[in-house]
Amino acid sequence: MTLMQTGTLSEQQRLVRDSIRDICAEFDDEYWRQCDLEAAYPQEFVDTLGEHGWFGILIPEEYGGAGMGTPESVVMMEEIAASGGGFAGAQAIHGGIYNSVPIVRHGSEKLKRDFLPRVAEGEASIQSLALTEPNAGSESTSIETVAERDGDEYVINGQKIWTSRVDATDYLLVVARTTPLSGVEKPTRGISMFLVDVKNAHEAGQLQMESIPKSASNAVHAFELWLEDLRVPATNLIGTEDEGFYHLLDGLNEERIVIAAECIGLGELAVERGAAYARDRVVFDRPIGKNQAIQHPLAEAYAEVQAAKSLMYDAASDVNDENPSRDVGALANMAKYLAAEAAFAAADAAVQTHGGFGVAREYDVERYFREARLTKLVPITQQLALNYVGENVLDLPKSY
Repeated sequence: MTLMQTGTLSEQQRLVRDSIRDICAEFDDEYWRQCDLEAAYPQEFVDTLGEHGWFGILIPEEYGGAGMGTPESVVMMEEIAASGGGFAGAQAIHGGIYNSVPIVRHGSEKLKRDFLPRVAEGEASIQSLALTEPNAGSESTSIETVAERDGDEYVINGQKIWTSRVDATDYLLVVARTTPLSGVEKPTRGISMFLVDVKNAHEAGQLQMESIPKSASNAVHAFELWLEDLRVPATNLIGTEDEGFYHLLDGLNEERIVIAAECIGLGELAVERGAAYARDRVVFDRPIGKNQAIQHPLAEAYAEVQAAKSLMYDAASDVNDENPSRDVGALANMAKYLAAEAAFAAADAAVQTHGGFGVAREYDVERYFREARLTKLVPITQQLALNYVGENVLDLPKSY
């Protein structure tokens, strides 16, 4: 990045930034452009990160990981996005890092010993989380996928949608109902989480998947899944039966903060590319960046990105201070909301700066624009982030 970097990083955060920056330097704009154009998963980039142990950034040292936390992971993901990978580059590895967290916090000791060292060493991946369903959407407690105990196994049946990276993972986290809605006091109970061996399930005909064509983050594929009498060892239950929804929520704030970091990185990338073009492009014997109609949108976007970045880093620091989850949740949701808005404004300004070339693939900003629009939808919509703030900060009635 040639633009000014705001904020003060700890020594460990700087080490993370510098290490990730060195790795990212091996993958230029053409690499990411071709991944998007060919809808090709960036396997070489992912493998390189795995070889350097970065999938273990959140895994405790006793299980072979780096034992770091959210303050370090936000630096990592921001740097990947800002390097040229954009939101898709960060999303290519996002699941591989965060899907290990439920096992770290709630898995049995056997599950931890069996799987976490392999993930930390890059030998196995848990890239995918199967939660969303066609008839449930954002109302996750309404999922219809069912898991029934049968001796030493659970048998899972159901359908999932928008499950990412299933074609690039060894294991999959599946969320299913183990107790029907009619049998629980609260809809958040009765849900469990399981670790599934993708290859075995697919070869047994118990897991079918179909890719969903889409227009953004083409390098990271999303799938519709059908689970048919999928048999999972009972030892692969993560945490306590019927408490899986709470296990998911346990790491939700940290993950939203990291999503904000990925948005920030994308916004920084877009502003930098827009400003570089504005300095170099000469029309009417002057660089177009001399015109306030070009200069001001970029400057405004830069200010918005840096403001969101400041809040994002504050939120990341507060996670490790053991603050009340409601307070951290407010910061996490506001950071995600502001970062996505800033990334979109930055990408829009970069496209506009390029004029007609703004939609030419060779300049990349059209890809940033498509990805920036996606950030306003995932992993939660902007409206759901505002719902959290309205209810939990402004003490307004629940709206849904």
